[in-house]
Amino acid sequence: MHAFHTLKTLPQAATGIKPARLAVLGQPVSHSASPQLHQPALDALGIIATYIRLEIETGKLREAFAMMVELGFIGCNVTVPHKFEAMDSCTEVSAQARLLGAVNTVRFMDGAIIGYNTDGPGFRAAISDSFGLVLGKLKTVILGAGGGAGQAIATQCALEKPENLTLVNRDLSKAESLAERLRLVSPSTEIRTLGFMNPSLRDECQAADLIIQTTSLGLKPTDGQVIPDDYLSLNSRVYDTIYQPPETSFLAAAKRAGCVTDNGLSLLIHQGAIAFQHWFPGTEPLSHMKKAMNR
Repeated sequence: MHAFHTLKTLPQAATGIKPARLAVLGQPVSHSASPQLHQPALDALGIIATYIRLEIETGKLREAFAMMVELGFIGCNVTVPHKFEAMDSCTEVSAQARLLGAVNTVRFMDGAIIGYNTDGPGFRAAISDSFGLVLGKLKTVILGAGGGAGQAIATQCALEKPENLTLVNRDLSKAESLAERLRLVSPSTEIRTLGFMNPSLRDECQAADLIIQTTSLGLKPTDGQVIPDDYLSLNSRVYDTIYQPPETSFLAAAKRAGCVTDNGLSLLIHQGAIAFQHWFPGTEPLSHMKKAMNR
């Protein structure tokens, strides 16, 4: 099996006994665990289809969607760096995806290209599953709130109406414009914005019930640390949205500080199950996906 397909090899993938009918689109995409997640669920539920990785250059998403519609695809997942472009390339976007600010799941149906976002609801389910906690009751700090995943998670947090929410981003203007939107979603929540270099970030992190790392730092072994180790306190639950590698340097530091931790695999599983149900309403893929990912 190919590590990934391109638009050139896509028509070939869409033929045969078990044709490609679902895909994850990204650049890079060879690291994605989505096929390991979705294929066992497809097989267990008797759906004759293959789920593939599809590497797409920025600016080519509309072309990819058109080709997938023509080839009879059911839908796709969309990952970095295409989540914002996906929103502009859909003919319909769900209200939740508009609120979350990005599309990560697409269904092709009767000529329509319908965009959803499963990151937010998937994250809520992951926090409940990983820590046994209700998102709306946690004082939360989000590191990298300006990116696609960060914005979706921050919006989901606001929808849960917590007392406190702190948005941390390198580009502070992005965090501030997000905070303005989220204050409309939850006027009762105290929403703060901080840059990574702000000295009060240490106190914010140490007082947090939940710290969520949503930047790409940690994907490569040479990456620097997201925040200094002494910002972490054993009172916090710490969640890194990265799942490959399973333990980033950030999570390793959190464990050393005595924090309860989890990585993005639980988010991948829960948002994947929700995406699957958009493509195949009425199915129950979660148990098959957990088994496939040894959860």
